[in-house]
Parts: sequence; C-alpha cells; structure tokens
Amino acid sequence: MNILKKYGLLLGGLGFSYLGNWIYLVALNLFILNLTGSAFAVAMIYIIGPIARIMTNLIAGSIIDRSNKRQIMITTDIVRGLLIFLIPFMDSIWLIYAVLFFSNVAGSFFGPSSTFYITKYVSQDERKRFNAILGIFNSGSFLIGPALAGVLIISVGINLTIWVNSVTFFVCALAIWFLPKLEKANKEKREPIKIKILKEDFLIIWSFIKNNRVFFNIYIIFQIMILMVYSLDSQEVTFIKQDLGFSDSLYGLLISIAGVGSVIGGIVAATLTKKISLKRYIGIGSILTTIFYTAFYASFNLQTAIISFIGLGFFMAFCNAGYGTFYQNNVPPELMGRFGSIASIFQSVIQILFTLLLGIFAEVFTLKLSAISFGIISIFLSFILYRIIFSKQSSIVVQG
Repeated sequence: MNILKKYGLLLGGLGFSYLGNWIYLVALNLFILNLTGSAFAVAMIYIIGPIARIMTNLIAGSIIDRSNKRQIMITTDIVRGLLIFLIPFMDSIWLIYAVLFFSNVAGSFFGPSSTFYITKYVSQDERKRFNAILGIFNSGSFLIGPALAGVLIISVGINLTIWVNSVTFFVCALAIWFLPKLEKANKEKREPIKIKILKEDFLIIWSFIKNNRVFFNIYIIFQIMILMVYSLDSQEVTFIKQDLGFSDSLYGLLISIAGVGSVIGGIVAATLTKKISLKRYIGIGSILTTIFYTAFYASFNLQTAIISFIGLGFFMAFCNAGYGTFYQNNVPPELMGRFGSIASIFQSVIQILFTLLLGIFAEVFTLKLSAISFGIISIFLSFILYRIIFSKQSSIVVQG
C-alpha cells in the first residue's frame, strides 16, 4: 500500500507503542497481584487512569494548543518510558500507583497531540484509510500482545516484560522525532496558564459547540452510545465464566477471536475506503457494533459467543475508523487540544458512571438482563445516530 510507505514511520511508531501497552498490561496485572495478593489492588489500575485524566485535562488542553504538539508527543513518550522502567524496582504499591498516575497524566497530553499531528500530517482524502490501517495495528496488538506477554513472562520474567513496554515508548519517541516538523517554532514567551485563560478557553470551546450543533449532536450521541457498550467490558470475564460457564482458556480464545475479527475488519475497512462513504462507516458500523455487543450478552453457547465476537471485532473497525475521520475533519487543529481534553473529562465521568450503574444493576437483577438492557439502549442510540448522519443537515459535517 502506498499509504504505508507515505505514513509508515507514524504508523510504525504508534503501532509499536500499542503492542507494548498490551504486553505491559498483562505483566503489570501479574506484578501487582504477586506483590499484594489482592484483586482489589489490581482493579485499582483501571481506576487510576480515569482519575488522572479528569484531574489533568482541566488544564492539559490549554497547554497543548499553545505548545508544539510533536515535541509534546516525544517528551511524554520519554517520560512514560522512564516511569514504566522504574516499576520493577518498587516494592510499595502506593509508589507504583503514583507512577501509574503520572504515566496517565503524560498520556493525557499525548492523545490530543497525536490527533492534531495526524490531522495536519495526513491529507483529508487519505484520513479514512489511514485510520482504518491504524486500527489494524491496534487490533493486531490486542491480538498478539497478550500472547507475546505470556511467552516473555515465561522466558525472561515479569520485570523484563515490563521493561519491554518502556522500550516501546522510546522507540515511538524516536520514530516521531524523525517525522517532519509541522508547526513553526514559537519564540514568544508563553503566558502562564491561569484561571482567566482557562475560562477564556472554555468559552472558546463553548462557542465552537454552539456554532457547530450538528457536529456536536453526532459527537455526543456517539460518545454516550460507545461508552455504554464499553462499560459492558467491565463484566465481560464475569459473564463468560459465571453465566456461560467457560474456562479461563476459552475466555482467552474468545478475546483472540475478537482480535481476529478486528484485524480482518480493519483490512476490509482500509480496502473499501473509496467505495463506502464515511456516513456508512459510522452509521452502519455503529448499529452492527451495538447489535453484536448485545448479541454476545444474549449468547447461550460457545458458537453464538464466537459469532458475536467476530462480528463485534469486524464492525467496530469500521465504526472507529469512520468516527476518527469524522472527528479529525470537523474539529479545527488549533482547538483539538482544548476540545479533546474537555471531552476526555466528560468521557471519563460517563465511563465511571455507566460502569458503576451496570455493576449495581447486575447485583440487583442479573448480569445478563442488565447487560442486554444496556445493549438495547445502545442499539436505540445507534439508530438515532444513523438518522442524524443521513439527514440533509449533516451532509456538510460528514463528508468522505
């Protein structure tokens, strides 16, 4: 593919980092479990991230939009690499949590900066295909990473496996360093970020939202829909083991099958970018993603679970590629840091809320009934999204 040659360095750097993250996640879970013997201590890993994003993103966007995004990406990758490198030397769980917190803080700066860089670096007519290929790298990492982590842990131990992720951050930083500089150096002294500036930035974002109602309507419905189905992930292993009665090995098999579906979906999505419109990528992709999510929690045997996971992985590749392109096409690059950071606060709060609600409903009723109910609501939202996307008023904001 010509696009691989043209953007190979960026795709390779981000893809290598994705792979390292999946290897690291498996190793970190085992490291903390071995250190503490506590399942709650392991669960805290998944709480620290949203808390760090909520606290950091209040000011991160204002800093990002006034700084060189390429430099932010390089710096935050180096910082995360160094922080992760230190974890195996620690025997205090609270010190490890502190390192994870600051690593997530750095990640809060990397995300919006990378979105800005992709938007500026990748031409508009190639974004949909680029995002589909990036999805392949992400899905491939999801498929290969945990298995590779298992091999590494057996071969060289947990500590060296964690250091592998540290190295991937350095490799990603090096790849970004070789990419072109897209922003001119700002030699003017930057004004310190104060309450007044934060207020002004919020008003700028609010003005952008009011002047782009159609974009925001699509954005907000998509986020609520996707965060609702993502909250189901928190009960995935419980449903597989308790409701379906599958073993740990079958659980791993199902996760791998979802990864295979995502990779195949990403390849097909990248191939059909010239033949299928962006509207269909988002609209139909969202409907089928939510349907297969719900179908999985309605599964009654291994066959139906496998079919649901393959369909879920396949159509989510279209959904994510379409939405990523839509976002890049409509949010001005100069606002991406501030809009993305404020949006991340909203996403983190909603994610925590939905996850807690699902857990409570699962206790009061049953996990299957609660999950299917969440799924049905998400399907309803996906049809609303489809209707808005294909309305005349959305033709300007959803192009490609």
